Amino acid sequence: MPPTSCSPFADHFTHMPVFQLNKTLLFPPPQLARDDGLLAVGGDLSAKRLLLAYRMGIFPWYAPGEPILWWAPDPRLVLLLDEFHLTRRLARTMRRNIFEISMDQAFGDVIKQCADVRLKNGEGTWIDQDMTRAYCELHNQGYAHSVECWRDGKLAGGLYGVSLGNMFFGESMFSLVSDSSKVALAVLVNRLKAWRFELIDCQIGTDHLRSLGAREIPAENFYNRLNKNASLPAGQEDWRLELTKTACFL
Repeated sequence: MPPTSCSPFADHFTHMPVFQLNKTLLFPPPQLARDDGLLAVGGDLSAKRLLLAYRMGIFPWYAPGEPILWWAPDPRLVLLLDEFHLTRRLARTMRRNIFEISMDQAFGDVIKQCADVRLKNGEGTWIDQDMTRAYCELHNQGYAHSVECWRDGKLAGGLYGVSLGNMFFGESMFSLVSDSSKVALAVLVNRLKAWRFELIDCQIGTDHLRSLGAREIPAENFYNRLNKNASLPAGQEDWRLELTKTACFL
């Protein structure tokens, strides 16, 4: 899950060589990315290209006004599911049942809030209209999923990402009420463990995710896991979940 601010590399691609993509559905090997993780520029956000990118460990991240930038950082921040840190405070919040949880019930609202909250905080966002349309299409095709956290009938927080094989690629999260995005992540970890997923790809390091157990691993380690797990056939997971009390996931 990229950091909350826009890309700090907004103009760097003009100063150092990167791969230029065209209409051909092709990416260079991610191992050829620059030291800052930037691999390529251009292409499009079609579902086929995005799915190919994720299967290779590549993801798009750019600021408004930039061409599409594609990244493959080394090291890679991941959350191994067995290493998720459920703090006492978070467990206590979930036991209190002040939130309700759903999945794939409000994908469009979640991705919109992920963008809007950042803009309201003056942080900027990479989730523009093109990105929103692209990931909503992945959702329609059954690849992108959301976890929604509700309070008093209103959306309080959530997250979304992409699922391939038994890998989940976290894209973004938001919080309108304290701890709501953490609750959403805790529920996601619970479900993924039950489905025998291995990890959540968090993409780029943030202190927030590290506090919940995420850690950086060498890209070679990540790609080995990716090659083993992302190409597995889809399981029988039913991502749809209607409103459920949070204590059910402890």
